[in-house]
Amino acid sequence: MTTEKTSNPLEPFLLLLKDAKGAGAASILSQAMGAPNVYVFGEFLDLPNVQELATGAYASVYQLLHVFAYGTYKDYKASTAQLPDLTPQQLTKLRHLTVVSLATRSKCIPYSVLLEELAMENVRNLEDLIIEVIYADIIHGKLDQIHQQLEVDCALGRDIHDKSLDEVVTVLEQWCTGCEGVLRSIEEQISRANLCKEQQNQRKAALEQEVINIKKTIKTTQQQDLDEAMVTDSRGDLALVTDKGSKKTTKSKGLRGSNPGKLWNK
Repeated sequence: MTTEKTSNPLEPFLLLLKDAKGAGAASILSQAMGAPNVYVFGEFLDLPNVQELATGAYASVYQLLHVFAYGTYKDYKASTAQLPDLTPQQLTKLRHLTVVSLATRSKCIPYSVLLEELAMENVRNLEDLIIEVIYADIIHGKLDQIHQQLEVDCALGRDIHDKSLDEVVTVLEQWCTGCEGVLRSIEEQISRANLCKEQQNQRKAALEQEVINIKKTIKTTQQQDLDEAMVTDSRGDLALVTDKGSKKTTKSKGLRGSNPGKLWNK
């Protein structure tokens, strides 16, 4: 998500502030705080000539710039006595920034919270403001009119105050710790998956070997049966031949024995 449309919206103001001092710098900053598409202000606060405004006649403008960079509409309301009055454009901008701040803390923001934080009483006006924020591309989300809440997908990152750096570091450390835990979990799952795959491969290899052995056994058994059948057939053929031979021999002997008798009778 970005605050840029076709170019950096801060650039014209940064160029104007380059040589501006005092009242001129304060006027440029006031315009920037009400300008469309300008939602980050940290670069202004880093400029030496802007930091010079922290004391003197324009200190209130410098403090207001701090509110736009890091604060919310509630922060402004709490210090109105020390801060300049807001123009209509600045008021809308600060309310936009307040919605962004709320969106970074919660993904579902009830209308009741928004109405309180923005000091608004009319739900219709609130929804119009939220639609402006979404079209400004500083949050992505949608209105849930049934449940009276804003559902946030993501939001623009606001400027980070030096006082918040420790909190940011803590959050990042927690995030890194969480990532390490997730990484360990993934590695464990990979190890289990590899072990399971190896076991499956072993079972598959054992099954394939068993199939091969069974095929060999079946083939051997079939060959043995075939051999036995051939032996049996051979024995049967031999017995038949032997039997036929015996019959022929007996017949021949019978014929030889009868001829002399016939000759003697004559």
